[in-house]
Amino acid sequence: MHTRRWAGAVIALTLIAAACGDDEGSSDATTAPEGTTAPEATTAPEATEGETDSDGITIRWRTRPDNDAEAAVYASIGDGIDEANGDAFSLSYEPGNNEGSPYQDQLVTEIGNGTAPDVFWIPGTDIARFQSEGLILDLAPLASAESFDTSEFYPEPMYHLTYDPEAGAPGDKLWGLPRDVSTFALYLNNDLIAEAGADDPRALAEAGEWDWAAFEDVITKVTALGGENKGFAMNSWWANYGVFMNAAGGGFFNEDRTACGLDTPESIAGLEQIKAIYDGGLAVPFGEDGEPAWKAGTVGAFINGRWATPGARADVGFNWDVVELPKGPSGSQGNWLFWGAYVVNANTEHPEEAWELVKALTTADTQAQISELGANIPSRKSDAAIDAFLGFTPPENNQAFINGLADSPTAEGPLWAGSWPKYDELMNGAVTAVINGERTIEDFQAKICSETAEAFNS
Repeated sequence: MHTRRWAGAVIALTLIAAACGDDEGSSDATTAPEGTTAPEATTAPEATEGETDSDGITIRWRTRPDNDAEAAVYASIGDGIDEANGDAFSLSYEPGNNEGSPYQDQLVTEIGNGTAPDVFWIPGTDIARFQSEGLILDLAPLASAESFDTSEFYPEPMYHLTYDPEAGAPGDKLWGLPRDVSTFALYLNNDLIAEAGADDPRALAEAGEWDWAAFEDVITKVTALGGENKGFAMNSWWANYGVFMNAAGGGFFNEDRTACGLDTPESIAGLEQIKAIYDGGLAVPFGEDGEPAWKAGTVGAFINGRWATPGARADVGFNWDVVELPKGPSGSQGNWLFWGAYVVNANTEHPEEAWELVKALTTADTQAQISELGANIPSRKSDAAIDAFLGFTPPENNQAFINGLADSPTAEGPLWAGSWPKYDELMNGAVTAVINGERTIEDFQAKICSETAEAFNS
């Protein structure tokens, strides 16, 4: 059994270990390849003493909410900051409507044509892309002028947010501040699982018996109820199938993240497990959004991050909870350490005000409010923060997310030695073709790394 105090202490160690890991195929990004360079960094102007008249200044900011309920969380937080801010400047929140990579692509387009918000959230995977293209501000001068302390945040996000591409290591840079961290969990329909006569996954996890075999047994029994019922659902983006590869001991990359690792026996074993689930008719068809079906009560287990909690609280009428991911052949859940950051548009006309907003959005108090409303886990590390998070129910089993953080999750991170969007595009298309029966696993294994080589710098 995992205890709160133990888990809270282990998280920091887990993240540090993630920063130094050397498992083959790991998605850990903390060992920078030599010789990586980037265009001249865009930097914030040196902070000036005194304050100019800010009347009429409006700072626009954006996140990518998972659903309307999460969008309402951020709108509420923005209103609170705006009210506390007084007359210094006003805020305008705008939820991003595109999911996945199109959200980032739209930001890139808007920055180019001068219509992007001043502050926006992007996934950790995209920090290198936005930095290398000169789209985000280096906030280090502003932070240094006030001796801002970044050590309160988990080290893995800060590794990348202070990364100096010219040095190939963290340095005197600050590309943003982390909004949150999260892991995956399985969102359960306890009523459907009980009706199917399957074992309670939470009890199996507590007993140390929650593995791929137990998971497959549960989802098979739920599917056997017939009708529209399916045992499992997952959406078709990289993290979902990546979990299975990680749990089998594989991953997306080689050790130093300079080349593809999708063709290793371990990665292929994970892909085979996914395909068996879909070939067996145990899941909502791959490519369909699984969340509406789970909310409608026809899916036993849906994989998603903490960000799905506000929607579950708002829309679900059945008995639901979460459980940690089942362990794969590697003995690990194969989970991810997700994180994202608030960054500042390189072309903002109001860098000082934008920096003030970034700080306000990442204070301990603001993060506690967002965590209480269910959207995420605080990115500031402390036992008090973890203990508070565990009390933000439903779900009752918040420990599942903490157990995921304590199970050596693979930290998502940018490709400083290549293009993550290009790799994601090529990989996702190939994996989808395998799962949908349009390509054999043998062909995938033989060709995938040559097909994705263009995503890496030569």
